[in-house]
Amino acid sequence: MRRYWGYDSFRPLQEKIAASLLAGHDTCVVMPTGGGKSLCYQLPAALLPNQTVIVISPLIALMQDQMAQLAQMGIPAGMLNSSLPGDEQSRITRQAREGRYRLLYLSPERLAREDTVEWLKRVPISLFAIDEAHCISEWGHEFRPEYRQLSSLRNHFPDCPIAAFTASATRQVRHDIMAQLRLRNPDKYIASFHRANLRYLVKQCDALTQSELLVHAIGQYPEGNIIVYAPTIQRVGATVALLENHGIRAIGYHGQMDSAARRQNQEVWMSDEVRVLVGTLAFGLGINKAAVRAVIHLSLPKSLEQYYQEAGRAGRDGQQADCILLWQKRDVGLLTYFIDNIADNAEKQRAWQRYHDIRGYADSPTCRHRMICCHFGEIPKWKSCNACDLCGSAPEWLAGDAAAVKLQQAPIAAATSSNGTGRKSLRPVTPPNPEMDNELREYLREWRRAVARKQGIAAFIVMHDSSLNELCRLKPDTLAGVRLVPGFGERKTELYGEQVLSALREFRNGARAKIQNPLR
Repeated sequence: MRRYWGYDSFRPLQEKIAASLLAGHDTCVVMPTGGGKSLCYQLPAALLPNQTVIVISPLIALMQDQMAQLAQMGIPAGMLNSSLPGDEQSRITRQAREGRYRLLYLSPERLAREDTVEWLKRVPISLFAIDEAHCISEWGHEFRPEYRQLSSLRNHFPDCPIAAFTASATRQVRHDIMAQLRLRNPDKYIASFHRANLRYLVKQCDALTQSELLVHAIGQYPEGNIIVYAPTIQRVGATVALLENHGIRAIGYHGQMDSAARRQNQEVWMSDEVRVLVGTLAFGLGINKAAVRAVIHLSLPKSLEQYYQEAGRAGRDGQQADCILLWQKRDVGLLTYFIDNIADNAEKQRAWQRYHDIRGYADSPTCRHRMICCHFGEIPKWKSCNACDLCGSAPEWLAGDAAAVKLQQAPIAAATSSNGTGRKSLRPVTPPNPEMDNELREYLREWRRAVARKQGIAAFIVMHDSSLNELCRLKPDTLAGVRLVPGFGERKTELYGEQVLSALREFRNGARAKIQNPLR
């Protein structure tokens, strides 16, 4: 952990999961977005010499990001996908057979090919890690037929452990995952679905009020990033225009943009050049952005699992963040229209069940945190959270007439008041950090963007937000001091340590960011 990742401790369950995989056990892992699933199989891969972890991942962009991160840590990794030329694919398969890679990333479509299975049998495989494993289940909210073919892994590789990873799976979906992959007496690690630092807020509104509430809501978050989910490509463009007309810089993201444009827009948002991203469902899978202060949905999602996964991209740094659902009555008509057009009766029934679940969440008269936990099979002992609009935590701008409400300076109040049960709130209070030098943070953000552009990689791959914040707090003046910053392992310190120290010296000598506070 210290050598490669630069961390001294694990997040909950990570160490146990890694130990389970190192012991050769089949494993099923359900861990919320931001819980650190990838480290659970990357760490065993780093520790197993001359063996390869095969990672099944659904998106090329996700593979590319993980590859770039592993390269920065000095862990050999490869990937095979349709974007690579034939000679490059041949080179990778040859090196994989030679055991050159600790991790090899494949798409489920690639693994389904007979020629892939044949050469994989000559690769020294330590285990298979199936990412987004809920896609294998017809009961899941993102069923993909190509994932169903992964059930043949046990036949082709009977001695290899299989590990399934997902962020959002009900008890029924978990059982289906284990059955489809034919896991043998698997170790099961189910993290809590309760994200206590998130505040869930729901409001049904008409089109005009929704626009007003959206503009007001974004005004509540002067720091950090915001994701706005729009239901259609047309609404993405209209929402970006709406925000720009109100002086709010925003950028769009949707599936009909070419991959280079999507990549560029995502990186502009990830590197803090624009703080608001408006996207369709095409945005978000594998996004590793810690300081998202709000995720705002402009329509009812098709399932509660989908909503939990997307809303869960807020507050990955553990600090307080808001998950806001602003829905209209017409959303119901759109969802029911699509369900009615499903030809398969079994799938139509499952779609109707997902619809009733998300409507139940939107119309719920009781605690939204509790409803989400119960949906995933976790029964909390508490009845009230003080971190949703139904438990006394609705802000004034949401509860009142949006056009008449003044912007609040502090949208997320410290939750120390009683929640009606005689206890303090379940929602943690993030302590203030009077040591944070905001000018230094902006300067280091600008430095990070420049380094990332020079290398042609994403800014978060150079350095995560949490590492950047710790640099601002610690202000190291030696390489040994840089090594004390979480996220700076041996390789990353070797790559960037001297540059970081140089940037800190330049700041002490009066250098400042050319663009002051790009988030505003």
